[in-house]
Amino acid sequence: MRLKRFFLRYYPPGIILEYEKGGNLRTKSIDLLDLSPQTNPEELVEEIRQSEPLITESRADQVKQLILRLQQKQGQQDHHRFCFFKELKAHILPLTNVAIDKSGSRFITGSYDRTCRVWDTASGTELHTLEGHRNVVYAVAFNNPYGDKIATGSFDKTCKLWCAETGKCFHTFRGHIAEVVCLAFNHQSTLVATGSMDTTAKLWDVETGEEVATLTGHTAEVLSLCFNTVGDQLVTGSFDHTVGIWDIATGRRVRTLIGHRGEIANVQFNWDCSFIVTGSMDKTCKLWEAVSGKCVATMVGHKEEVLDVCFDLSGQLIATASADGTARVYSATTHNCILTLEGHDGEISKVCFSPQGNRVLTASSDKTARLWDVHSGVCLQVLEGHRDEIFSLVFNYEGSKDNTCRIWY
Repeated sequence: MRLKRFFLRYYPPGIILEYEKGGNLRTKSIDLLDLSPQTNPEELVEEIRQSEPLITESRADQVKQLILRLQQKQGQQDHHRFCFFKELKAHILPLTNVAIDKSGSRFITGSYDRTCRVWDTASGTELHTLEGHRNVVYAVAFNNPYGDKIATGSFDKTCKLWCAETGKCFHTFRGHIAEVVCLAFNHQSTLVATGSMDTTAKLWDVETGEEVATLTGHTAEVLSLCFNTVGDQLVTGSFDHTVGIWDIATGRRVRTLIGHRGEIANVQFNWDCSFIVTGSMDKTCKLWEAVSGKCVATMVGHKEEVLDVCFDLSGQLIATASADGTARVYSATTHNCILTLEGHDGEISKVCFSPQGNRVLTASSDKTARLWDVHSGVCLQVLEGHRDEIFSLVFNYEGSKDNTCRIWY
């Protein structure tokens, strides 16, 4: 093995090694999830050297400089205030979901008008209209970090794979017997997973368009799913109150997480794949060990259904959104509620962390999105202007039932 070059990953902090083995270029990640501005760089370099044979003594100073750059980025203060840039008359019927590529240069919107549209973020101009579905386009995703492919899931029971550059349809994945309501690419961009109202999830080969596996075992609709970063497992959440962990290689369910007393609203792995968080209509959020399937904590406090849940990129914090009109931030280590974010006048359907993890963005039926400080719980900004409820967002823009998408910088 011969080390070729380094790449930096700011969020979550890490160093990517590109190396040559057997004539082929490969990559591996050194995750630095516990890195802080107070970390001693020399000591950390020595720890890395002991566990990673590609980091020889001659490379130690390079690694130290990369660590210092990561620490410098962490030390930068974020006082950014978002300014409204543009409202896009995105579709003739309400939007369903939005997604953004990793660079932030393009985003996509799905709609009840049966199309998905690709947009340039900087100018707000439409790049492509992806047509071909025969019913609502409900789920949309880029194959991040590559960003060269798009997957769309529809109420017409199919999923389509598109070229993000040209808008050409590569494949139509057929096999579900009910609506496709969730989907995801694995991090290696070799597979697409789809979840359906037919109680199954399916795995599809990105290159060939063939079905790889059908994941059966749930007794009600599969409403959420997520690959781990390694790409060897998929987690699914169902209206049958259970969560399934599936082995990608065999298509078998290796764990069933039982404990919720209501439908599962969302599921997510943390970055290092050690834990899974679930939010449920039973008003709780649960934290599970990914390997054993053991429930290590039940986080309570919401008075109504938990509609969304997510980790920050470091895996240290968990955010929840609820029909009670509040969002909460919990510690993933102590499992205590750190903050209750109050201010919305309607249910909160979506929540997400900024890449840095110091901000939370919420979307509500009160027609606003709100930006919150994770450390103080203070509402930093109210993003107004929509004329109907907001039910989808990412950290650069949000989508609304009023058929528009508003971009904020």
